[in-house]
Amino acid sequence: MTALCFGLYGIFLHSGQISMKDPSLGRYKAFLFVGVAYFVIAVMVPLILLKAQGATLNFPAKGMGLSFIAGLLGAVGAFCILLAFGAKGTPAAVMSIVFAGAPVVNAIVSMSLHPPKGGVSAIPWQFVLGILLAALGGCLVTMYKPVPAAAAKANMPPAKIAKAE
Repeated sequence: MTALCFGLYGIFLHSGQISMKDPSLGRYKAFLFVGVAYFVIAVMVPLILLKAQGATLNFPAKGMGLSFIAGLLGAVGAFCILLAFGAKGTPAAVMSIVFAGAPVVNAIVSMSLHPPKGGVSAIPWQFVLGILLAALGGCLVTMYKPVPAAAAKANMPPAKIAKAE
């Protein structure tokens, strides 16, 4: 479900940005509604679930702080996706880079926080290969993504368009 939602996220965010019909500020308008959606899902739903299950609303400071930082990272990441769209990035390219890069960043940071038993020499070669393949995969998807038919036709010289039709 998460892969499905995140897989569709970039497509809908980009479409929302374009549908705002404001070339210079449409991405910020779209991001505003991402925030509204986050409020509904990330604030209202947990409050309802906590209340329904009789939980206390006692939140330790460390848990709140770390969770808030996680929220900031998610929001900044989402905002950076919009900036990439504003720099002419397409959902296929931007999301490929994001989702190929995220596991690599996660693995490296996780290993630095919780080093493997036996040190760096204990890291399996398959793990290193996996990181390289994830990076290579993101690069290849970005470089060789198919060009949509409308874009391909728009970039064709008039003589080739007539011949193709």
